[in-house]
Amino acid sequence: MLFRSTGLGKTQLSGHVVEMKRQGDYLIMHVDVVEPVKWRIRAAMSFRDMAKVMACCAKRSIVQFILSPTQWRRKQPGHPGDF
Repeated sequence: MLFRSTGLGKTQLSGHVVEMKRQGDYLIMHVDVVEPVKWRIRAAMSFRDMAKVMACCAKRSIVQFILSPTQWRRKQPGHPGDF
């Protein structure tokens, strides 16, 4: 997973999702950033946030991306360019 932040300029962070757990009315997602620094990022997502994520994932182009046999076989994805 790649991250960019306007607060960090052009710095790109690399990391991976470690876990997701429920805490009260939120789902807490933990992401370990491994490059260029070692951070643990946490995001608290409400029900409405998750509903929005699922609605976005239901778009035809996203479903095609997820179901693409090429994506399942690829070891390392290509860089997305400037995002």
